[in-house]
Amino acid sequence: MRAMTDHRLLLVHAHPDDECINNGATMARYVDEGIGVTLVTCTAGEMGEVLVPDLSHLAYDDKGGLGDHRRGELDDAMAVLGVTDHRFLGGFGRFHDSGMAWHEDGHAIAAETLPDNAFWTTDIIEAADELVAIIREVRPQVLVTYDQFGGYGHPDHIQAHRVAMYASQLAAAPSYRLDLGEPHDVAKIYWTAMSESRMRESLRKLRESGDTETFKGMEPDDKLPPFVTPDELISAKVDGSTTVQRKMDALAKHATQVDTSGHFFSGAESGHSWWSDEYYRLVKGTAGPVDADGFEADLFAGL
Repeated sequence: MRAMTDHRLLLVHAHPDDECINNGATMARYVDEGIGVTLVTCTAGEMGEVLVPDLSHLAYDDKGGLGDHRRGELDDAMAVLGVTDHRFLGGFGRFHDSGMAWHEDGHAIAAETLPDNAFWTTDIIEAADELVAIIREVRPQVLVTYDQFGGYGHPDHIQAHRVAMYASQLAAAPSYRLDLGEPHDVAKIYWTAMSESRMRESLRKLRESGDTETFKGMEPDDKLPPFVTPDELISAKVDGSTTVQRKMDALAKHATQVDTSGHFFSGAESGHSWWSDEYYRLVKGTAGPVDADGFEADLFAGL
């Protein structure tokens, strides 16, 4: 591990496990480089699906308790990645997982019935103020969150995007809520992305291997869903070849949410190849030097 630097990365995610899927390799890389990594998780994921039969009683519509269990899974996952600063927005249990439903077009939408204190319907200033205090305390140069659609439409992902973007503006305002700390302007903000060319290449390998179930309904030469980003909109690609094993080990700690016998971990396109490189869209700040493929190789490039 390199000596600690004065660089700091802040990631804002909706539920436990989102951080590993989207940014696990990136987080592990920056921990190794001595960069401060802070994860803010907005809900405990109380409404998530339970994939472990022996733990099915934890489901929200059964006995409940999934949020407490996922809190432990997140602790274990962060220990694998080496991230020591991870927090729940406003403290554990402040904002509740909103749940979701599926639209006929194949993306997530808000469910008809929402739990009490659902993050999706919380007052955005109330949630943003909690994040303003963290931004002003941690003082990150780089912030990572979802795009405006939350990747695939999950209401909590969309709300996390809104809260992160609004809080970053409020945190920089010299006259706003000085009781929340000294103003701080985040230099670079990125949205997570899935490369279109990478997705098409991976789908082609899956179909050629005879796998017709993984990402069923998606074909390599057809129109792709909104969570896939055209390469021309992508600014950065973090090479996770040296940290992907830790990413996968950390993801496996989210056992109630991830099937370790599924495509994330095995098959023609296992997680080790599918998810090793992590892509980002720069939405605030100036891009640094790019590599031969036209991408920044470092989220802190140019700082």
